[in-house]
Amino acid sequence: MGGWIDIGHEGFSGYMALPESGSGPGLLLLADAFGVDGLVRETADLYAEEGYVVLAPDLFWRMERRVSLDRTEPDRARSAGFLRRLDLHRVLQDTAVALARLRTSFECSGKLGVLGFGLGGKLAFLTAARADVDAAVGYDPAGVQDALDEAGAVSCPIALHIGETDEAIAGAAREAILASFTGRADVAVYTYPGCGHGFADRLRPGFDKAAALMAHSRSLSVFKQAIGPQYDLSALWEEHTRLEFGARDAEATMQTMVAEPYVNHIPTMTGGVGYQNLLRFYRDFFIPRTPADTRLIPISRTIGTDRIVDEMLFCFTHDIEIDWMLPGVAPTRRRVEIPLVAIVRFRGDKLYNEHIYWDQASVLVQIGLLDPRLLPVAGVATARKLLDESLPSNGLIRRWAEGG
Repeated sequence: MGGWIDIGHEGFSGYMALPESGSGPGLLLLADAFGVDGLVRETADLYAEEGYVVLAPDLFWRMERRVSLDRTEPDRARSAGFLRRLDLHRVLQDTAVALARLRTSFECSGKLGVLGFGLGGKLAFLTAARADVDAAVGYDPAGVQDALDEAGAVSCPIALHIGETDEAIAGAAREAILASFTGRADVAVYTYPGCGHGFADRLRPGFDKAAALMAHSRSLSVFKQAIGPQYDLSALWEEHTRLEFGARDAEATMQTMVAEPYVNHIPTMTGGVGYQNLLRFYRDFFIPRTPADTRLIPISRTIGTDRIVDEMLFCFTHDIEIDWMLPGVAPTRRRVEIPLVAIVRFRGDKLYNEHIYWDQASVLVQIGLLDPRLLPVAGVATARKLLDESLPSNGLIRRWAEGG
């Protein structure tokens, strides 16, 4: 999605990634101590997919151009050497030049944000304090505690992500950071339990995927509220479901999704990862194997920064073998009504993934494959109570009627 461009004189360059639309808000991406490596370029591409024009400047260029290190011991030693020789004053000057280059880029439309990791996390904080940016996010910002005299100069929304066990920002250092922003509603300092330095770096042994996903959503929330872009997620999701259940067009459905999406129906682990697998799933196993009388009855919808949570009733007659819900089960001709929850994540204006949940036990009870007299499970009552809260609760608790 991106490539290297010249930023300034004497060989100062950076990696730029563009959104599919070709333009969008600007995002300056400041790398950690390993330079503009594959992971940084991957991150730039990711944020471009979210709708940003991203520029990752080569901050070590005065010592060695286009540094890209891995996590092996020899490269760790080289990284430490670069950090020892780094002139922070000149790096911040270069960051300002890169910010100006991004601002004047014809692809950049609108406001600017800055995002940094490790060394870049501290630089993001300092850039927010010293330059005209509209939002900033810093991961693992070791050293920020030594620059808190500049906290008052930060006038834009900012978020800092810190691992609970990160020794470089522990104890008094973290408390000092929190104290510096007391009373600032536009500043968030997030701590991730059990995580260390670099918890969002998938190449490190301490990578924590769950924490990294949470931090990414929080980062997007800062940027989208401050600089955009804004998308109508509800309309995008409704068009996707129309193509699935109305038009029943697998190829058109895939066009509403990113290049490599995934879907996971949690109870049966059906779906697909990647374009080809998911297209095959939609075309051969989902769309033609969903009963024609299927109805989706909306109950609630929660819209977040990068996802929708839909609560609904899923109603159908089991008149065909439903590969994705009841694989290998012959049609029973029985009516089924179940609560269903869809958690849909977006990247930019395209769907990225779907996590779909339902109570498989309730389905099996309703088609006669599970005896509710033998297990603590319920059938269609789960759907009816969702619509009518006055219906009895605690029917499966045998001692309830006895008074405890």
